[in-house]
Amino acid sequence: MKNTCGFVPTDILVPANADMSKWSCVACDQYTSEPEYWKAVEEYVGDAPSTLRLMLPEVYLSETESRSPKIAKAMREYLDTDVFKTLNDSFVYVERTLAHGKIRRGLVGAIDLEIYDFSEGTTALCRPTEATVTSRLPARVEIRRGAVIEMPHIMMLIDDKDSSVIEPFAHDTDKLEKIYDFDLMQGSGHICGYRINGEYAKRAMDAIEALHNSSPDEHPMLFAMGDGNHSLAAAKSYYEQLKAELGEAAECHPARYALVELVNLYDEALEFEPIHRVFFGANTERLISELEGHCGLVKESAKGQTFTIVVGNKCKEYTFTDPDTSLTVGTIQNFLDAYEKANGGETDYIHGDDVVKKLCLEGEDRVGFIVDGIEKNNFFEVIKKDGILPRKTFSMGHACDKRFYLECRKIK
Repeated sequence: MKNTCGFVPTDILVPANADMSKWSCVACDQYTSEPEYWKAVEEYVGDAPSTLRLMLPEVYLSETESRSPKIAKAMREYLDTDVFKTLNDSFVYVERTLAHGKIRRGLVGAIDLEIYDFSEGTTALCRPTEATVTSRLPARVEIRRGAVIEMPHIMMLIDDKDSSVIEPFAHDTDKLEKIYDFDLMQGSGHICGYRINGEYAKRAMDAIEALHNSSPDEHPMLFAMGDGNHSLAAAKSYYEQLKAELGEAAECHPARYALVELVNLYDEALEFEPIHRVFFGANTERLISELEGHCGLVKESAKGQTFTIVVGNKCKEYTFTDPDTSLTVGTIQNFLDAYEKANGGETDYIHGDDVVKKLCLEGEDRVGFIVDGIEKNNFFEVIKKDGILPRKTFSMGHACDKRFYLECRKIK
């Protein structure tokens, strides 16, 4: 089943008979400074089949060489020993109850990498939201090259104000085949999944087509990356290599597609949290003096982009009256990048106002920047206008609410 918008059903692998709470674990890029979290997961999973065996938590990146063969071996063993059953030509409708009780809805399916481009200034149907650090791709590409299956922690956004694609399935769950229903490990909430195929799958694809056709833009942006930007970029890079190696045969290769979860930007449980900045190693007076010449800055709340600067125990509002990007965090990042290049120092990216204030109390060489989060109702428009956002612009929820590995798909 295909459509012109590039998000399609596929053959999805799910466990045939497993303890699902041990099978499903959080994305590899979470809890990277907390090895105790992953140790607890190891102890909980034990010898049970688990996605933990099919990926490398980034906390163990220094052990990549020794762990990668074990991951490839586990993939082959799971396929050979019938750990999986196959949901042919299907989507999976997901209801994820988050730790705070809200339900986030999603649709797992395959994105055609022909419609995705992570380069600067792209007008592709599926676009990144933040800059891709290309130096991070080669290792990920090699992992994908050696893998026989994939599993997504990628969350891709669709701009669906009328909730026409995903949300209608919430009214059909009594008619759908339930695939899984269990509590996620480590107090991370609950998840249910339902198979979407046949006419139900066609309904979702028709709704996506309608969104595409309703766009007035010459180059519409239908999908935007939420989480997993570098994972999708690695999948794209690997597919481009296959095209160079195989020619036209690559068009039918399963690695032309990547498994993702599609989420509506307007899902009530999807929360964008701001990521603040603290600049370390600064001559604070000099930094603020130079900042005052940037983008019409005034020392007060005014019309424009207002934010808070923290130095020591003092907080003061400032406003860019003539900003150079559509987002406050972008205007700040442009300044900090230029300042760091000229003067040294380092920017760190911080979650939580209280953490920024605490850090700024711990040293005289620190300047904190507290910003507001990006608003959903202009998220896609900002991407289309400004292009790729500055790195670490936003976060989609806390670590425990990130996507857990669960569904898989053959890529060889």
